[in-house]
Parts: sequence; structure tokens; C-alpha cells
Amino acid sequence: MTADARDRLLALRARAEARVQATAATLDELTHDRESSNDDDEHDPEGVTLSSEWSRLTGLAEAASSELRQVDDALARVDAGTYGLCANCGRPIPAGRLEARPFAEYCVACAEKLGG
Repeated sequence: MTADARDRLLALRARAEARVQATAATLDELTHDRESSNDDDEHDPEGVTLSSEWSRLTGLAEAASSELRQVDDALARVDAGTYGLCANCGRPIPAGRLEARPFAEYCVACAEKLGG
């Protein structure tokens, strides 16, 4: 299971890293566009405003960064030999939960108690 888990986590990490880089590049472009524009896009009835797009992209970037951190933490648990064990109660995390959330840190019962 550990080799399979590592492979799945590494694939998930690659996708999250790609999303982090893509959103950062798009945010950089938007920043450049915003600096070179004197338009009042907030009152433009057509299209999405730069502020709305900025908020959307910032949310996507934060979500991708968070997932990347969670995957890195899960890879550290694989290395430590604790992957698949609940960080709260120490019992095994069900395979179905790890299938759905490969970076899960808690079993279902503890996640419900802890709100995670």
C-alpha cells in the first residue's frame, strides 16, 4: 500500500503544483493588465471585472497551495511510516477514505469530531 500511496500522492502533488504555477502565472498577467489599464472596469456592464477575476484566481491559488501542503504532509507521513493511521486516535484510516482523500490525516470519526 505504501508504494501505491506514494505514487498516488506524487501524481496528486504534480497536479497541485501545476495548478499553483498556472494560477500564479495568470495572477501575474492580471496584475500586469491592471497596472497598464486606467479603465474603470468596475462599472463596465460587459464581462467580468478585474477585481472579480482577481478574487476568483486568488481563491484558486490558495486552494491549490493548501492541497499541495496537505499532499506534502501526507508524503512525510508515508516516509515516517504513519500514513494511513489517524493522527488523533491512531487507528487505521479506512481505505475508502484514503481513496477519496489520499492526504486524509484523520479517520472518519475523528474528522467529524474535529471538523476536518
